Amino acid sequence: MLELLPLAQTFARAPISGFSVGAVVRGASGALYLGANLEIPGQPLYATVHAEQAAASIAYMHGESGMEAVATTAAPCGYCRQFLEELAPGGEIRVLLAGRRLVRLQWLLPDAFGPRDLGRKQGALPMNRVKIALLTEVTDPVMAAALSAACASYAPYTGAHSGVAIQVTDGSLYTGAYIENAAFNPSLPPFQAALISLLSTGLHLEEITDAVLVEMDGAVISQKSATEDALFALRPSVRLRTALGRGIV
Repeated sequence: MLELLPLAQTFARAPISGFSVGAVVRGASGALYLGANLEIPGQPLYATVHAEQAAASIAYMHGESGMEAVATTAAPCGYCRQFLEELAPGGEIRVLLAGRRLVRLQWLLPDAFGPRDLGRKQGALPMNRVKIALLTEVTDPVMAAALSAACASYAPYTGAHSGVAIQVTDGSLYTGAYIENAAFNPSLPPFQAALISLLSTGLHLEEITDAVLVEMDGAVISQKSATEDALFALRPSVRLRTALGRGIV
């Protein structure tokens, strides 16, 4: 995992800070997932995705049932420690840093505030897909992919399930599911999750040709305005398409 960090770091997009971070997550299956930080020019800093978030999101989207370890090029900040706690409650995930002794997350985040503090018996993993039906007809593959991503989202605190699908010039689709956090602020928006998925393949954000957001009708929060702003900052010529859904019992 430590040897893969320089490769993970090459996926970073840090036009604001100039500080590239790489991370490697090992899932319960033994598979390794690479992630890097993402900054969006012109957008508030809360639109940033940290490397640990990126690698964890990719593992989540690949259906991992749990996370065993994470290696990073820089010590995880408090924001990332809180985010990781949602995916591995109890602090058992191991944290590896080059030249330092292996530690567990609970040593870096003592007395953690997590899912159990808000009445949840488990965190984001394993994924628990929800059933969502759109209020309108599914018109194309991009919308269908966004709906599938919304069904994969983790939103136990708001119920505001959402997902994004983006299409690039060669027709390929990349999706991201919303992942909430008990502390709220470290929650990962679906658009950023989709961008991370795209960047992990070595493609460029300038190749985006279409984007669809699916979210719940009447939800207490909405991803629409933040997604529109971030998309416009990256691809002003691409208009965000949206579709609303409702849960199926």
